[in-house]
Formats: sequence, C-alpha cells, structure tokens
Amino acid sequence: MGGPFPRRLPPAYRAAARGALRVTIAAGAGFYTLLYGFDLAVGATYALFGAIAMAGLSRLPGSGRQRAMLLVGVVPVCWVLITLGTYLSVRTWSAVLGMLVVGFALAFMAVGGPRFAGAATGLQLMYILPSFPPYDPGSLGERLAGTTFGLALLVVAERTLLPEPAALPYRERAARAADGAARCADRLRTAPYTLPEATLRTARALSTGLRSSQVPEAERPAGAGLRQRALAHTGLATRTLLGRLTVLPPPPPGAVPPADASDVPEGAGSVVPTGAEAKGPDPLRAVADVARETAARLRGRAPDGRAQTGLRQARQALTATEDASPTALRRDAALLEVADAALAMSTAADIAVRGRAADAPAPGRFWYARQRAPRLWWRRLSGHAGGRSVFFQNAVRISLALAAARLIAGVDTLPHGFWVLLATLTLTRTTVRETRTTVRKALTGTLVGALVAATLLAGAGTDIEVYAVALPPLLLVTFTLGPVKGVGWAQALFTVVVALVFAQLAPATWQLAEFRLLDVLTGSAIGAVFGLLAWPRGAHDALRRSVAVLLRIAAEIVVATTAQIAAGGRREPVVTAPGHRSLRHALVMAESAYAQYQSEPQGPGPPPVRPDWQAALIAGHHTLWGADRLLVPAEPVVMPPLAREAAECVIRAGDRVAAGMLLTSARLDPTGDTAETPAPLHAPTASATLAADPPGAPRAYYATVSWLAALTTDLDRLAAGTETEADAGTGSGTGTDSHPGRAR
Repeated sequence: MGGPFPRRLPPAYRAAARGALRVTIAAGAGFYTLLYGFDLAVGATYALFGAIAMAGLSRLPGSGRQRAMLLVGVVPVCWVLITLGTYLSVRTWSAVLGMLVVGFALAFMAVGGPRFAGAATGLQLMYILPSFPPYDPGSLGERLAGTTFGLALLVVAERTLLPEPAALPYRERAARAADGAARCADRLRTAPYTLPEATLRTARALSTGLRSSQVPEAERPAGAGLRQRALAHTGLATRTLLGRLTVLPPPPPGAVPPADASDVPEGAGSVVPTGAEAKGPDPLRAVADVARETAARLRGRAPDGRAQTGLRQARQALTATEDASPTALRRDAALLEVADAALAMSTAADIAVRGRAADAPAPGRFWYARQRAPRLWWRRLSGHAGGRSVFFQNAVRISLALAAARLIAGVDTLPHGFWVLLATLTLTRTTVRETRTTVRKALTGTLVGALVAATLLAGAGTDIEVYAVALPPLLLVTFTLGPVKGVGWAQALFTVVVALVFAQLAPATWQLAEFRLLDVLTGSAIGAVFGLLAWPRGAHDALRRSVAVLLRIAAEIVVATTAQIAAGGRREPVVTAPGHRSLRHALVMAESAYAQYQSEPQGPGPPPVRPDWQAALIAGHHTLWGADRLLVPAEPVVMPPLAREAAECVIRAGDRVAAGMLLTSARLDPTGDTAETPAPLHAPTASATLAADPPGAPRAYYATVSWLAALTTDLDRLAAGTETEADAGTGSGTGTDSHPGRAR
C-alpha cells in the first residue's frame, strides 16, 4: 500500500526541516545580499554565522514567537560580545584572557533556565568569531551591521515561516491540576470517602504533567525571577495537594463529615451530625473552593480571595479540639496537610500572577515574595558559585577548554583558528564516555566531509557560481539531517558548508578541507583532554554527593524538629527555622545535578539498578515543608510539652527516620569503611493501629507522626533501588535557591 518509501517524513525530520528552512533563508539571504549586493565580505560573513550560530548550532526552546522574542533580546548582547572580541584580538594573551572570562560567564548563565542555556552556545560563537586576527577595529561597524542584519532576518523567519503552535503554558497546566484537586476534594466529601480508580489515574496524570521532564523547556518555570519562582512553587504545591488527597484516610466509623448549609437536604434540619468530624466548617469544601479559585486566578481572572479566608478558618477549626478519638485525630492531621498544601498553592499562584503586588504572607516558605529581581538573581548565582554545582563545573570546563584552544591557535597561528574553537565548543561533553564517543563520530564525519569538500574545490576551482548555487540546498540538508542523524553527519555536512562559504569569500584550494580536518582534530583533542581532567564523570558523582549532603541535613532537621515538638515551648513566626536555609541550598544543588544527570547518556547495555533520585528530592521537600508547618506558626503561640509516652514515641520515630537518612547518605557518598549492606528502615508505626497510640496524645503528636510516615515512604522508595515516577514531589527549578549556609 505505502510502497518502499513513507508517505510522510517522521516527526523528527519534519521538525528539523522546518528549522533548517528558517536558518537557510535567514543565513542565505543575509550572506548573498551583503556579499553580492553591497560587496561587504566581512558583513556577509557575520550575517551568515550570526544566523547559523543562534539557530543552527544553538537550540533555542519554544515556539517561533518565543524564539523571535528571545533573539530580539540577544541582539544587544551580541553587539557587546563582538566589540569585546574585536578589541581583545590585538594580542594572543588578551584574547585568551577574554576567552576565559567571557567563556565562563556565558556558560554559567545556564543557571538562569533553559532559554539562557539554549542561547549560550550561539553567544559563545558570537564572541569567538571576532577574537581572531586580523586585528581590525575599523571593521567593527561592518561586523555589527552584518550580525544585526542576519539576526533580524532570523527573527522574521522564526516569526513567520512555518511557526509551530505554542505549547500548553505551565500556568494552564497548573490550573488544570488545581481543577483536578477540586474535583478530588469534592469526591472525598461523600461516602465512601475514597477516590475511584479513574479519578486516581486522572490525579496522577495531572501531577505528572507538572513534572519538569514532562514540560517543554520554554514553558518550564526555571528562571530566577519572582514570578518564575512562584509559578514553580505553585506546581510543587499543587502536586503535593494531589498526592495528599489521593491518600487521605476516611473519617472514623460512625462520624459524619461536616456539611455546609447548602449541603444539608431539605427537611433534615433536625438531624445534627455527631463526632469530632462534624464540628466546624468542612475543610474539604474549603480546599475545593480554594483550588477552583486558584485555577481561576491562573487563567487571568481576579477572584475575591474569600475561599482562602474560608480555608484558613476551617484549618483553625481543625486545630481547636483535642477531645477526639485517635482515628479522628489522624484524619485531622492528614486534613491539615491537605489544607496547608492548598494554602501554599493559592498563595504561590497569587504571587505568580500579581508579582510583588500579591498579598504574600510573612517570609518563610515565600521568602522571595518581597525581594527584587537583582537580589533574586544574586542568590541564584551565588548559590551555584562553587565546585558542588554542575553549572559551575560545566562553566569551568568549557572556559578552560576554549582558552586553551585560543592559546594554541594563536601561538601556532593555525589557519582558520575559529574552527578549532568551534570544534572545542560543540564537541566537549560532560562525561569522558560521551566525549570519546562524540569525538570519534565527529572526526569520522569531518574526514568524509573533507574528502567531499576537497573533491568539490579541486573540480570547481575558482568557479564561484557553483559554490553560490550549491550553498543554499546544502544548508537545508545540513540542518535537516544533522540534528536527527547525529554529530557524525552534522560534522561531515558542515565541513562542506564552510568550504563553500570560504570559497566565495576568497580563492580557495583543496587544502581548505585539509585545514578544516586539522582544526577539528585539534579542537576535539583539547575538548577531550579537559573533559578528562575536569569532572570526567559528569553529574554522576555530583549527584551522589549532593543527595548525600541533602539527606544529612534533612536528618539533622528531623531530629531537631521531633525534639522541639516533644519539649514544647514558645513558637514564633520566624522567617525560617534554623537549618532550613542550608536544606534549601542542598535541594538546589541536588536538583541541578539531577537535571544534568538525566540529560547524560548512561552508556550501552541495560541500565544499572540505581537509587530513585526523585524520591530523595521529594524527601528533602517533605522535610522542609513539614518542619516549617510544625514549628513556624502564623502567630506566636506556646505549645505544651508532650506527655512522656507520646514524647518517647515521637523522638523514637524521628530517630529512626534520621538514622535511615544517614545510612542512605553514607551508601550514596561512601567513605573507605562504610557498610555496603542496606540496613532495614523501621517505619514510625506508632500510628499504624489504634492500640499503639499513646493514650491522650494531642494533635501535635499525630501531625508529627503523619509527617514522619511520609518521610519513611520516601526513604523506602529510595532504598528500593529503582527509578520511578513519583506521584507527589518536585522537579528541578522549584525556586528554592538560597545561600550555601554551612559549609559541607
């Protein structure tokens, strides 16, 4: 029916072909207009390579409109980089020093999120291009004009040529998840007080849809600004709310959940609900109202905020009674977690929509709500300024490699030294295995491309028309096949492209292909050396160390929190509890390392059994949020100490959870004499059965035990040794940046 050839190209080829068409038209139009229309060889070169650098060799995320807006903002940065490169190229030492500083700065800007990371490679090339002789400040104007013309054509092409439809915005994803949480809360208000399987599947799907790995890069709220942090916080709180609702225990037998006046059937006025669950407003009704209000706010409407006020009242009513059965108290503790997650979701969404105008609570969980953008960016940058950060590691690796490549190219006066740095930049990877594989394929492809280019140059000679006619279709093929077929094809085709370009700029012989092969060999060798010397295992070791540090700090907080709960005392609405800033910073380090680890190839063969890193990140967030909920009240309050039996149960359960965290931490980042056999984790089973609960235990006891039980679930998943998609938790970029705090 279909014949030997497919009727339509596969999706990957279609997407690559659309991008290739835009690059070809922008680069070709700029190059031919300036070279043959105005006889501006320098301007034509910069127009061509500007378009290729920012669209062909970079990977800008998002739709055509989003990429066009990003390119508009990039133009002034390109002016600065070209100016610096032009003036620093006067001496080899100044060019090398500039390459070191600028290379680090541009690579380190990846901490700002996927858009910054995607533009980094193209911006590096915009600095590399003018940093080679001839030293000609007089041509700076032509260089800037050519670059601007090429990027302007690219902006128009991205905006108008075969634009892709915009992906579903993260705000809409969060709004749909909030609607799903409202439906779950409504369903849990009526018998049998559990969610049917279809609703559970929907809740899990909505939660998974907020994971960063499931969100297109351009829509991920990974930036350092206020609204991006708040939007990431909204997604995390919404996932937590959905997770809490799916495991909410039913009310005690014989107890009737509270009902609002609108819920009481007509003629039932004489029926009075009984039991602790019947007292006060319905918390699930309030949670559903807040979730719907949050969804409306995320979609651009301006609700009056009464739903959040009602939820605060319902939450206060839950904590007002102590004379209830242990089963009722356990359900109240679970309802408090649900209410807290809903309030966090609502507040974060308000900040995400309204920014600094939002009615944010006192600092703490929302510490960023009153800080200005420069301060937030400083916290992001300073938090990653150290060898523990994979962003810092990558920036150091690539800047040293580029500086070394520029030094070798300048000292040896290699012809077309720009190609050396281009090869170093595009072929250096974050692991030795990946670098070795990439270099082997790249050299093979370059050799094949050099042979083709040499044959073409020898055959066509000085017939420029041949090169002019062949360049556009070759550009189209290069940027269609290269992204899909891999680095070998890309290097082979790009070698022929640069040969056709330089043959039009000046008379060329077959030796141009020889220079290309030599430069790629030199650049790839430099990249391989620095990949071997600087953090050769990529994010693997960094992830193990950062998760180990995360669990050690979390264990300290668990022990301190349970001790304070048992001892009682005065609680103040402080900005954050002691140690929590260090835990937030540890979470940032672990999340960034995990994000890079997911992007690195894991080698041939079946994947090894490894810890569920996502569970470790979830445990960190649960530790942070749970301890704040237990120790940081909305207003000053004096908490009585727990009775002896209840205090012993809480401290014992906390010690067991902390011990499990420390043992897991030691296995992830072992010393020479660390035991390799996993120790069994004993769950805090004090609340597992009614008989095990201490008599007369207060609500603080049940809230603490509920928190510890959630942490134990996280540790069990982490110790299981398999990667899973957790239903509740976090992705990278949750907006929890902080200063390093204690040195670890």
